[in-house]
Amino acid sequence: MVGDRIASAKPMLEPDKNPNPRMMVDPPGWLRHLMRRQFDRVTDLRNINKRRAKAERKRQRSGPPHVVEYFHQLDDPYSHLTAQVLATFAERYDVVIKPHLIRASGGKNQPEAEKLAAWARRDAELIAPYYGLEFPKNAAAKPDLDSQIAAGQALSELPDAEFVALLFEASSRLWKGRSGYTNGGAGIDVVLDKGSARLAELGHYSGATFYYAGEWYWGVDRLFHLEQRLRDLGACNEPNEPFICPRPDIDVSGVDASRLTLDFYPSLNSPYTSIIYDRTIALKNECGIQINHKPVLPMIMRGVPATRAKGMYVMFDAWREGQFLGVNFGTVMTPIGEPTRQAYSLLPWAMELGRDEELMSSLLNHAFSKGIGLHTKKGMKLAVEAAGLDWIEASKHLASDDWKPMIERHQDEMVDGLGLWGAPSYRLSGPDGEPDLAVWGQDRLWLVASEIRRRAGNTGA
Repeated sequence: MVGDRIASAKPMLEPDKNPNPRMMVDPPGWLRHLMRRQFDRVTDLRNINKRRAKAERKRQRSGPPHVVEYFHQLDDPYSHLTAQVLATFAERYDVVIKPHLIRASGGKNQPEAEKLAAWARRDAELIAPYYGLEFPKNAAAKPDLDSQIAAGQALSELPDAEFVALLFEASSRLWKGRSGYTNGGAGIDVVLDKGSARLAELGHYSGATFYYAGEWYWGVDRLFHLEQRLRDLGACNEPNEPFICPRPDIDVSGVDASRLTLDFYPSLNSPYTSIIYDRTIALKNECGIQINHKPVLPMIMRGVPATRAKGMYVMFDAWREGQFLGVNFGTVMTPIGEPTRQAYSLLPWAMELGRDEELMSSLLNHAFSKGIGLHTKKGMKLAVEAAGLDWIEASKHLASDDWKPMIERHQDEMVDGLGLWGAPSYRLSGPDGEPDLAVWGQDRLWLVASEIRRRAGNTGA
């Protein structure tokens, strides 16, 4: 789920020296089609079912149990949340868990590690109560390094089953600043190197992740996807029990939020934005909240480093999240680069007409659901007209620079003002006396909805 932040004290609209290759920022048409075929391989339901069936046949032939590899990062707040449910997961499902201790990956997958750690710390504390979990309110962004080393050494010496059983206790002590471990450290580097190498070998980069039969599941936010997959295979020991970490509902039914304000920061090239955009607008319409529609440029165009491994995982994860939300995702024709600039040049005009939400929705739908290339005049025309806008009139505004100050202002607010970097992002304000709630990700709209419900009850509306 967490994105990466652009490395800049004050972000420009687009950096003069983008660390991403030009072909990635502004791919030619042939490369967009090649990328589409690559995305299809990971998001096409037939391919997914084939991969899953092949993995299960292989497991049955060789006779092993369902093996789930778990990657734990001692200084990762999301790993601490996941540690609290790992033993329950092991008991409820017919699985063998192979745990690994890892380091933060860093690099292009996790640039600006300190800022990422601060965000993860804040986010983990926000979501923990909704999953019936805990996060120490006085915890630092990271536990003490010496305590991490000692705890890691102690855990690494345990058999796998004991590691799973004792991980929550060890992690709790660590994050509360009283690890209780005083020895060790000599061999922990080898352990961390080995775990991190295995993570990279399998093609991922984050802690708190589960790997099962070719697919990744991140933390408590994605555990229910893994639970469902194992239930479909008949590997649940207690099928009548609910999911360990069910996703909270996005529910604002019966709420009058007209005295609250929601700033919404979507991006045209964000797979996650594409699956939650219409649901966000529906939430606004349902509860009457005042919304400020504030599109931003895609992260790659803003200079956020990206890797192919992350890109492919995000595409698959967005498909999986879309399935859960009942949203069609794929085939995808990326609108990165010039198509985004062209589309955003229409936003000031669409805003004057009160049709900017319809335009953004249509653009996202055509790029991420219909596979229509917005880099072509025909594709852009289809999306504009589907939004109820006149193409001849729209053509007069294409390639205008009027949009640039507005989009740069949105990005400054989101990155510098809120400490967020990915799309979609949200800021909920009001009523007076309540601090703003700022969160990132399509998988935080349920948190926004919950806060809307709570805060609306305090407005006297």
